[in-house]
Amino acid sequence: MSYSIEQLQEPHEIAEHLGTEMPISSNDRRLSPECENVPRTMASFSNLTIGIAVASFTVFQLLFHVLSSWVSTRITPGFKNLSQKRKIEWNSRTVSTFHALVVGGFCLYILLYDDAVNADPLWGDPSIVKLNIAITTGYLISDLLLIIFYWKAIGDKFFVIHHLAALYAYYFVLSEGLLAYFGNFRLLAEFSTPFVNQRWFFEVLGYPKSSKANIINGMLMTVVFFVVRIAVMPVYYSHVISSFGTEGFHRLGFAAQSAWIISSVVLDIMNVMWMVKIAKGCCKG
Repeated sequence: MSYSIEQLQEPHEIAEHLGTEMPISSNDRRLSPECENVPRTMASFSNLTIGIAVASFTVFQLLFHVLSSWVSTRITPGFKNLSQKRKIEWNSRTVSTFHALVVGGFCLYILLYDDAVNADPLWGDPSIVKLNIAITTGYLISDLLLIIFYWKAIGDKFFVIHHLAALYAYYFVLSEGLLAYFGNFRLLAEFSTPFVNQRWFFEVLGYPKSSKANIINGMLMTVVFFVVRIAVMPVYYSHVISSFGTEGFHRLGFAAQSAWIISSVVLDIMNVMWMVKIAKGCCKG
């Protein structure tokens, strides 16, 4: 039975009629299970992720350059008497506190209610986590630029290392959608930031160390810092170790594995160093 080319509806029918093999197009190709397990090599940032990071960067720059000074002069008379150098650091810490409250609350919500991420720490659906980390990415880039630009006032090599290590690790969460649980878990540390900043605010405003407000804040700072940065380490690293050797761990690839482990260790070394400084301060007090 013969057919005209017009009667043959599908490309494979045409190939069969002509006695040739029809190459499979990229649209028709389906990945085998083995291929689906191969780690992706090209980064792809969604428009939403980029948009949130850019918006975050813009908001935090606006807070630093405009809103912090405007609000501070109205609620804290002592702000006007500060030197220019201290005003720069004041604005930087105000932005830091605002960022900590936003992403810290979002982080806790994800840890409590995002079942997909908690069920699969390595490859769980990162959709909600990406939003939080995009906010943090915008903040880190903004703060890094401010540190460099106002180095004489707020320059600190440890903060530069901290920001770069965090950005390196978050790159894999935002571009590849992996390690969402661990990326979000690191943001728990932000809960200690408002207390650390408040201690500095009290100091530059001339509050005595023996004042009730200073003592209460100092106690809260020490406890919260220890809980969210030190005490959680066994929980964090137990999840890390339990993932070693799993199929999901191998799918990450060497680049993501090394970024994850190295950045975690670097950040926690600094957390321990800061905890030691806080403990020594408490002993002196």
